[in-house]
Amino acid sequence: MEESVEQSSFGLIELTSVAAGFEVCDAMLKAAEVQLLLSRSICSGKYIVLVQGDVGAVRASVEAGAQVGRHSLIDSFVIPNVDRSIAPAISGNNKIEVMDALGIIESFSVASLIEGADAAVKTADVKLIEIRLAMALGGKAFVTLTGSISAVRSAVDAGAAIVAAKGLLTNKVVIPQPRPELLREMV
Repeated sequence: MEESVEQSSFGLIELTSVAAGFEVCDAMLKAAEVQLLLSRSICSGKYIVLVQGDVGAVRASVEAGAQVGRHSLIDSFVIPNVDRSIAPAISGNNKIEVMDALGIIESFSVASLIEGADAAVKTADVKLIEIRLAMALGGKAFVTLTGSISAVRSAVDAGAAIVAAKGLLTNKVVIPQPRPELLREMV
Protein backbone atom coordinates (compact mmCIF):
# COMPACT_ATOMS: atom_id res chain seq x y z
CA MET A 1 0.00 0.00 0.00
CA GLU A 2 1.43 3.36 -1.00
CA GLU A 3 1.41 6.06 1.66
CA SER A 4 0.01 9.48 0.92
CA VAL A 5 1.81 12.54 2.22
CA GLU A 6 -0.96 12.91 4.80
CA GLN A 7 -0.35 9.36 6.10
CA SER A 8 3.43 9.61 6.40
CA SER A 9 3.66 10.16 10.16
CA PHE A 10 4.33 7.44 12.73
CA GLY A 11 3.76 7.64 16.47
CA LEU A 12 4.78 5.08 19.07
CA ILE A 13 4.40 4.60 22.80
CA GLU A 14 6.47 2.06 24.74
CA LEU A 15 5.28 1.02 28.19
CA THR A 16 6.43 -1.08 31.15
CA SER A 17 2.97 -2.65 31.55
CA VAL A 18 0.95 -4.92 29.27
CA ALA A 19 -2.32 -3.93 30.97
CA ALA A 20 -1.49 -0.24 30.53
CA GLY A 21 -0.67 -1.01 26.90
CA PHE A 22 -4.23 -2.09 26.16
CA GLU A 23 -5.62 0.99 27.91
CA VAL A 24 -3.19 3.29 26.08
CA CYS A 25 -3.98 1.71 22.71
CA ASP A 26 -7.69 2.33 23.23
CA ALA A 27 -7.06 5.95 24.27
CA MET A 28 -4.83 6.55 21.24
CA LEU A 29 -7.41 5.19 18.81
CA LYS A 30 -10.23 7.20 20.41
CA ALA A 31 -8.22 10.45 20.47
CA ALA A 32 -7.68 10.83 16.73
CA GLU A 33 -8.23 9.28 13.32
CA VAL A 34 -5.12 7.11 13.06
CA GLN A 35 -4.35 3.66 11.69
CA LEU A 36 -3.13 1.05 14.17
CA LEU A 37 0.01 -0.62 12.81
CA LEU A 38 1.14 -2.57 15.90
CA SER A 39 -0.18 -3.17 19.37
CA ARG A 40 1.59 -5.98 21.19
CA SER A 41 3.56 -7.15 24.14
CA ILE A 42 7.31 -7.39 23.72
CA CYS A 43 10.03 -8.97 25.82
CA SER A 44 10.55 -8.15 29.44
CA GLY A 45 6.84 -7.51 29.91
CA LYS A 46 6.80 -4.28 27.89
CA TYR A 47 4.10 -3.16 25.44
CA ILE A 48 4.25 -1.05 22.28
CA VAL A 49 1.59 0.77 20.30
CA LEU A 50 2.48 2.10 16.82
CA VAL A 51 0.08 4.27 14.82
CA GLN A 52 0.17 6.02 11.46
CA GLY A 53 -1.68 9.00 10.04
CA ASP A 54 -1.39 12.68 9.36
CA VAL A 55 0.98 14.47 11.72
CA GLY A 56 -1.72 16.31 13.69
CA ALA A 57 -3.73 13.15 14.32
CA VAL A 58 -0.64 11.13 15.23
CA ARG A 59 0.54 13.85 17.61
CA ALA A 60 -2.89 14.00 19.30
CA SER A 61 -3.01 10.21 19.54
CA VAL A 62 0.46 9.94 21.12
CA GLU A 63 -0.26 12.80 23.55
CA ALA A 64 -3.49 11.10 24.67
CA GLY A 65 -1.75 7.75 25.06
CA ALA A 66 1.16 9.27 26.98
CA GLN A 67 -1.27 10.95 29.37
CA VAL A 68 -3.20 7.75 30.04
CA GLY A 69 -0.03 5.67 30.39
CA ARG A 70 2.11 8.27 32.15
CA HIS A 71 2.92 5.95 35.08
CA SER A 72 4.15 3.19 32.77
CA LEU A 73 5.73 5.26 29.97
CA ILE A 74 9.24 4.24 28.89
CA ASP A 75 9.56 6.22 25.67
CA SER A 76 7.52 7.68 22.83
CA PHE A 77 7.89 9.51 19.54
CA VAL A 78 6.14 11.23 16.68
CA ILE A 79 8.06 11.15 13.38
CA PRO A 80 6.30 13.64 11.08
CA ASN A 81 7.72 12.37 7.79
CA VAL A 82 8.88 8.82 8.41
CA ASP A 83 11.04 7.24 5.71
CA ARG A 84 9.11 4.76 3.54
CA SER A 85 11.60 1.97 4.29
CA ILE A 86 10.78 1.89 8.02
CA ALA A 87 7.53 -0.13 7.79
CA PRO A 88 8.97 -2.87 5.54
CA ALA A 89 12.03 -3.12 7.81
CA ILE A 90 9.77 -3.59 10.85
CA SER A 91 7.91 -6.31 8.95
CA GLY A 92 11.21 -7.91 7.93
CA ASN A 93 10.26 -7.63 4.24
CA ASN A 94 13.47 -6.03 2.92
CA LYS A 95 15.45 -8.57 0.89
CA ILE A 96 19.21 -8.13 0.55
CA GLU A 97 21.36 -10.23 -1.76
CA VAL A 98 24.81 -8.79 -1.08
CA MET A 99 26.33 -6.38 1.44
CA ASP A 100 29.26 -4.03 0.90
CA ALA A 101 29.08 -3.11 4.59
CA LEU A 102 26.78 -4.05 7.46
CA GLY A 103 25.71 -1.55 10.10
CA ILE A 104 23.97 -2.37 13.37
CA ILE A 105 22.49 -0.02 15.97
CA GLU A 106 21.27 -1.61 19.22
CA SER A 107 19.04 0.11 21.78
CA PHE A 108 17.37 -0.50 25.13
CA SER A 109 14.18 1.04 23.68
CA VAL A 110 12.04 0.23 20.66
CA ALA A 111 10.95 3.86 20.30
CA SER A 112 14.47 5.30 20.27
CA LEU A 113 15.63 2.57 17.88
CA ILE A 114 12.94 3.39 15.30
CA GLU A 115 13.80 7.09 15.58
CA GLY A 116 17.47 6.20 15.08
CA ALA A 117 16.69 3.98 12.08
CA ASP A 118 14.69 6.80 10.48
CA ALA A 119 17.57 9.25 11.00
CA ALA A 120 20.09 6.72 9.67
CA VAL A 121 18.26 6.03 6.42
CA LYS A 122 17.68 9.77 5.85
CA THR A 123 21.38 10.58 6.41
CA ALA A 124 23.04 8.39 3.78
CA ASP A 125 22.34 6.13 0.83
CA VAL A 126 21.72 2.92 2.78
CA LYS A 127 19.10 0.20 2.72
CA LEU A 128 17.45 -1.01 5.90
CA ILE A 129 17.56 -4.78 6.26
CA GLU A 130 15.47 -5.24 9.38
CA ILE A 131 14.24 -3.49 12.50
CA ARG A 132 13.93 -6.14 15.23
CA LEU A 133 11.54 -5.03 17.97
CA ALA A 134 12.48 -6.53 21.33
CA MET A 135 11.29 -10.08 20.73
CA ALA A 136 13.62 -12.65 22.32
CA LEU A 137 16.08 -9.82 22.98
CA GLY A 138 15.54 -9.04 26.66
CA GLY A 139 13.58 -5.91 25.76
CA LYS A 140 16.25 -4.49 23.44
CA ALA A 141 15.83 -3.63 19.77
CA PHE A 142 18.22 -3.36 16.83
CA VAL A 143 18.35 -2.25 13.22
CA THR A 144 20.55 -3.68 10.47
CA LEU A 145 21.38 -1.73 7.34
CA THR A 146 23.69 -1.96 4.34
CA GLY A 147 25.34 0.20 1.70
CA SER A 148 28.83 1.43 0.92
CA ILE A 149 31.24 1.49 3.85
CA SER A 150 31.22 5.30 4.08
CA ALA A 151 27.44 5.53 3.78
CA VAL A 152 26.93 2.87 6.45
CA ARG A 153 29.37 4.65 8.81
CA SER A 154 27.53 7.96 8.34
CA ALA A 155 24.11 6.37 8.77
CA VAL A 156 25.10 4.37 11.86
CA ASP A 157 26.67 7.43 13.48
CA ALA A 158 23.56 9.53 12.81
CA GLY A 159 21.14 6.89 14.05
CA ALA A 160 23.25 6.04 17.10
CA ALA A 161 23.41 9.73 18.04
CA ILE A 162 19.60 9.88 18.23
CA VAL A 163 19.47 6.80 20.47
CA ALA A 164 22.43 7.96 22.60
CA ALA A 165 20.78 11.35 23.18
CA LYS A 166 18.09 9.48 25.13
CA GLY A 167 20.73 7.47 27.01
CA LEU A 168 19.50 4.21 25.44
CA LEU A 169 22.32 3.19 23.09
CA THR A 170 23.59 -0.32 23.74
CA ASN A 171 26.07 -0.54 20.88
CA LYS A 172 26.77 0.38 17.27
CA VAL A 173 28.88 -1.59 14.81
CA VAL A 174 30.01 -1.24 11.19
CA ILE A 175 31.38 -4.37 9.51
CA PRO A 176 33.13 -3.73 6.18
CA GLN A 177 32.69 -6.53 3.60
CA PRO A 178 30.88 -9.00 5.88
CA ARG A 179 31.12 -12.67 5.01
CA PRO A 180 28.11 -14.03 3.02
CA GLU A 181 27.39 -16.51 5.82
CA LEU A 182 26.55 -13.59 8.09
CA LEU A 183 23.68 -12.54 5.79
CA ARG A 184 22.26 -16.08 5.86
CA GLU A 185 22.29 -16.01 9.67
CA MET A 186 20.39 -12.71 9.75
CA VAL A 187 17.39 -13.86 7.71
